[in-house]
Amino acid sequence: MVESKNVTTSKHELHTGNSMPTVGLGLWKMDKEVCADAVYNAIEAGYRLLDGACDYGNEKEVGEGIKRAIDAGLVKREDLCVLSKLWNTFHHPDHVEMACKKSLADLGLEYLDVYLIHFPIALKYVPFEVRYPPEWKFEDKMEPDTTGITYQQTYAAMEALVKKGLVKDIGVSNIGVSMIRQVMAYATIKPSILQVEIHPFNIQENLMRSCKEWNIHVMAYSNLGAASYVQIGLATEEDSCLSPQVVKDLAAKYNKSAGQIVLKWGAQRGNTIIPKTAKKERLAENAALFDFELTADEMKSVDALNRNKRYNDPAVYAEGGFGVFYCIYE
Repeated sequence: MVESKNVTTSKHELHTGNSMPTVGLGLWKMDKEVCADAVYNAIEAGYRLLDGACDYGNEKEVGEGIKRAIDAGLVKREDLCVLSKLWNTFHHPDHVEMACKKSLADLGLEYLDVYLIHFPIALKYVPFEVRYPPEWKFEDKMEPDTTGITYQQTYAAMEALVKKGLVKDIGVSNIGVSMIRQVMAYATIKPSILQVEIHPFNIQENLMRSCKEWNIHVMAYSNLGAASYVQIGLATEEDSCLSPQVVKDLAAKYNKSAGQIVLKWGAQRGNTIIPKTAKKERLAENAALFDFELTADEMKSVDALNRNKRYNDPAVYAEGGFGVFYCIYE
């Protein structure tokens, strides 16, 4: 049966009773010059989820786009699901709240709908006045935290944000089943969200099944696979999830683009997807996923493209790019 929902109304209920849209706008590598317009245009087109992070370096511009949309009467604040992430240099419990408040100040908001621990990597604290955003810099060596901070301590500080009303839902990102199982054992506020890399070349079936059992909603990033990584040298055009014949055949059958087929596959698996674009026509295309449905066999045919291929793997790029080796996946 074809879904009757659209990009505005299609949502997933979280275990807290809050909800998350099926399709959102990804903001990683969104240039500052176009970011505010892209956010405004996305909201105008019906998008209600904005996936950001302090590390992306564009939260002020995201906030400008949100303010313009609210001032124009397109939405109310409560209509939006605004997400940010705690960066690696702010894992110490003393720094978690200040990092969250910095994101809120830049966004011009009083609360976040979702706040995630970006990576399971604790780096040495970098004060705002020294460098902000505290992103990975190719010209710098990233120094590990040496204070012995654990992920459990960081997560407890995230829970405190919920209790203070700064954040509605908290979650985790870029971790696997073993680490999530540990979080579930000690968390007093269970994670609502896991955000990880998922696309037809990296379908993460066991991780998804585990999250379903734990009632953790999965957000999939890098929905089209290599596209986001070609310009930074971590993939080639030949790595595209849009090129397999099965995807092209489905695109022809449903009169959709190859990108829409891959995005539909991701959404139909029950995940939230967050494709990035600053183009109005692509915003509309990425949202036009609710007037057709792939069959069970067609879903399996896309599943069969799996290579367990990650493009965002610090063990591959961190040592050469940032001067320190970090392995977060077995």
